[in-house]
Amino acid sequence: MKVIKLGGSLCSSSQLQPCLAQASSMAGVVVTPGGGAFANQVRMAQHDWQFSDAIAHGMAILAMQQMALLFQGLDGSFVIAGTVGQVKAALAKGHRVIWSPQRDELDGAGVPASWEVSSDSLAAWLAQALSANELVLVKAAAVAAGVSFSQLAEEGVIDPAFCAMVKDAAFKTTVVNAGAFCAGIVLPHA
Repeated sequence: MKVIKLGGSLCSSSQLQPCLAQASSMAGVVVTPGGGAFANQVRMAQHDWQFSDAIAHGMAILAMQQMALLFQGLDGSFVIAGTVGQVKAALAKGHRVIWSPQRDELDGAGVPASWEVSSDSLAAWLAQALSANELVLVKAAAVAAGVSFSQLAEEGVIDPAFCAMVKDAAFKTTVVNAGAFCAGIVLPHA
């Protein structure tokens, strides 16, 4: 099983639909959406209104849920599943799945409610919870071959908590540019 996180920034490029098409061509796939423009609105609202990170986290989860609906609207071959149990059940039926994370499940698992943990880390959490074989983060940003996760975090390509989330992971983890993903080029990271 493979978890593929499609970054929300792909919505501002022409690569979202080709990336969805590439993901839908694979068996045993769970797509995790980023929050995209919806999450950016949460960041701006928090800046303007100064509400807590816990509230912002809940709103960012809703942003991912909106993106899940958008993704399914663009490619109806996927089904939406909200919990780990629902994802497993959908995969067992042979479906390609888009994960629409549920705040209660994440809170119950002790996932921190902060901007340090974005959809990147949530995808890693899901990959672990599903005992996935592989996690692929697909980004609009350029990703140089051989760059470390810590370098990608310093550059702001992945979130700060991601390195710790995948440190002892049993699954293979890759961060790749959308163009390379659509071309079928997915190389493991250093």
